[in-house]
Amino acid sequence: MKASHRARRMEAHHKRRRGAPLSLVSLMDIFTILVFFLLVNSSDVQQLTTPKSLQMPDSMAQQPPRETVVVTVGTDAILVQGEVVAITADVMEAEAEFIPALAAALEQLSARRLRADEALSPEVTILGDRDLPYRLLRKVMVTCTRADYGRVSLAVVQRSTDAV
Repeated sequence: MKASHRARRMEAHHKRRRGAPLSLVSLMDIFTILVFFLLVNSSDVQQLTTPKSLQMPDSMAQQPPRETVVVTVGTDAILVQGEVVAITADVMEAEAEFIPALAAALEQLSARRLRADEALSPEVTILGDRDLPYRLLRKVMVTCTRADYGRVSLAVVQRSTDAV
């Protein structure tokens, strides 16, 4: 059967107006930018590196750790930002509540670091083994507060609320 002139004209018109299929190149560019954006911004949570010799206590805390000065209290030594400042046995034998070597290291760090907001006191996070005596942790905390680190946090391993 023969198509009318009008039917042929409409068919030609529809073929011209159909246009090219969706361009995937621009769509792939958008997804690539989105992936890079998510990769860069997904590292918002700070992970504290804990030595294998420390066994951290468990907690159900919901707040992620902030970026602070890290004091590691091990069974052998006390470290500030990974550098040994005192021997644990010597600190335990001393009667004083103040650890001068730790205070000196903390004051040196606070003097080096420029604070954008002077109203807030500097923060320190203490990483300690769960089996350390409280007397040792108390000496470390007292020294931190006397070195003008007003906000002292103890690092723990976050336990899920389902495991209660």
